[in-house]
Amino acid sequence: MTFRIGIISDTHGLLRPEAERRLTGVDQIIHGGDIGHPDIIGALRKIAPVAAIRGNVDTGDWAGEYADTELVRLAGRAIFVLHDLKTLQIDPVALGIDVVVSGHSHVPKVDTVGGVLYLNPGSAGRRRFKLPITLATLEITPDCLRPVIHDLERD
Repeated sequence: MTFRIGIISDTHGLLRPEAERRLTGVDQIIHGGDIGHPDIIGALRKIAPVAAIRGNVDTGDWAGEYADTELVRLAGRAIFVLHDLKTLQIDPVALGIDVVVSGHSHVPKVDTVGGVLYLNPGSAGRRRFKLPITLATLEITPDCLRPVIHDLERD
């Protein structure tokens, strides 16, 4: 059985139709912060259940309901979510975390260090510099984790 997670970050108040289409059919969505507007989470919840944290631009009263970090357990895996990877203050290996999801940089990246998958989906919001507009999906099976970065302008 495969459990599919849509991972999105740095929407900055913009949920693109391309992102909504790419997320259709996932079992869960994780938002890595810089939501930008409370309506974004409401729209994502129409697609699938959402776990979200706040980022550095999420400063309005509405953002108070979101934590700076969250540990999400899905499909037998532990996923630690924070906005800026540079602020990571835990040892994921020691805590048995399988995946660390971050955003902030707007640069999509997949890396494995010490058996922990580090996944930054990039930015699905407004373009910053010449960086691509992206999000990620993560398929969890009993045997493996399969992350994929999706370029929303090429899909």
